[in-house]
Amino acid sequence: MAKEFSARVSKKERKVVSITTNIDEKILRSNDQKLLRGAQLDTIPLDHIMVRDQVRTKFNDESLRELGENIKVNGLIQPLVIHREGNKFVLICGERRFRAMTLISMKEAPCFILENKSKEELMAIQFSENQAREDLHYIDQADSIYGYQKLTGTSERKITAALGISKSEVHRCLQIAKLPKDIKEAAKKYDIEKYVLLEWNELPKNVYRDELKGKILSGTITKRLQLSRQVSTLKIEKPTKAKDDSVEKLMKVLKTQMKDPKLQAKAKEMMKELIGT
Repeated sequence: MAKEFSARVSKKERKVVSITTNIDEKILRSNDQKLLRGAQLDTIPLDHIMVRDQVRTKFNDESLRELGENIKVNGLIQPLVIHREGNKFVLICGERRFRAMTLISMKEAPCFILENKSKEELMAIQFSENQAREDLHYIDQADSIYGYQKLTGTSERKITAALGISKSEVHRCLQIAKLPKDIKEAAKKYDIEKYVLLEWNELPKNVYRDELKGKILSGTITKRLQLSRQVSTLKIEKPTKAKDDSVEKLMKVLKTQMKDPKLQAKAKEMMKELIGT
């Protein structure tokens, strides 16, 4: 049986849905309840909201205009998230929505209002909000995680627990965040794969590395395969990963149950390897 669809309605005949008139717990459940716990929902004038540095720094003007038109017709589906600081409100999540509403001269918007949150909590909320969106650029993600580490002074392991991403991804992000500003800007401009940056950063510091950087900055190299071919052509030796230290491996074995004959034999073999016999 064929599925029946409702008749198409022209834009002029569509009804504008105001989220503030029928907000319910479904909206709250669509957000991270742990991070937004205690938030109040209210309508706030846009000119009362301050915009500071956000996780996301790359915006598409055409996409913003389309979003603005969508909000004009259907209303704002997901409220902004703001933080009360004295008599001011600071935007925490939703800069893209905020920009789109500004383009259509919207005067106010429904907002989740947070209070008495630490800088660490606010950064975690920002990251959680943007991480859920597929179009967040990896450079913005990396800078956000690095900013969180500098602010909190915490370890990679604790960042993993706080932000809910793998330790290996945290490590890669911190490496990318510490790269030169010009190469990060090129990555966003030319949509360069992140492994291009990571593998370029591991190359020996010489004229060939500088030559490859120039090609990355110009957008000539954007793919990992392109970089590998250039490295092969220039005959640059990639640094090999250091093997685990023999002493460290030996200590790990010694800390185990040495009553096991197999472990004793393994320890002897590693001792011979260590002393070079």
